[in-house]
Amino acid sequence: MPTNTKSLKIRVNIDRTVSGLLDMPPKAVACLVLAHGAGAGMTHAFMQAVAVELAERGIATLRYQFAYMEAGGKRPDPPKLAHTAVRAAVEAASHEAKGLSLFAGGKSFGGRMTSQAQGLSPLPGVKGLVFFGFPLHAAGKPSDERGAHLSDVKVPMLFLQGTRDALAELDLLKPLVKSLGKRTTLELAEDADHSFHVPARSGRKDPEVRVALLDLAAVWMKRIASSRP
Repeated sequence: MPTNTKSLKIRVNIDRTVSGLLDMPPKAVACLVLAHGAGAGMTHAFMQAVAVELAERGIATLRYQFAYMEAGGKRPDPPKLAHTAVRAAVEAASHEAKGLSLFAGGKSFGGRMTSQAQGLSPLPGVKGLVFFGFPLHAAGKPSDERGAHLSDVKVPMLFLQGTRDALAELDLLKPLVKSLGKRTTLELAEDADHSFHVPARSGRKDPEVRVALLDLAAVWMKRIASSRP
């Protein structure tokens, strides 16, 4: 049976509504609430591929726009508004994917806004967070300050990172992940950059890298979904 894709309108606050796309495969076991990166919205090729390929693995996704992207803007929303959008999307997923274990996360900026929201106040029903390229610092400005809030996140976290990610130097990311304890898992894509692009010399192509990461993500989510509270 083909995956069913449903268009949604998600109420962020009294003034704003954003678009969402729910990809629901038959016999789904979990749903990932998936936020986009700072420079591209929910229909970007990477986001589309993640939704399609997770569906093939029995994982539903709810992609959604942040308010600035919905309005056609380029400057990302301030954190408070972004956090509100994350919460609204999680609430929408809880209604649209009733009975499924919920996970949340996203690509780069979207993942960081999700973890900040979770750290401030747990997202209802969310069992874990999945990060596709967590942006630990700005390019060329290594620091782990952007990861300080992760100590306030008490659900399991999965970091999917490229070893050439200019926004997350491994000598900073690895100690941070280790400090967060057993609830945190780091999976590395050799030679991949922040967009999970690999050079030709690696002998692999970008879709191969993505498929390998999504295999890991699906297994991780299914394991947590089936575990006792």
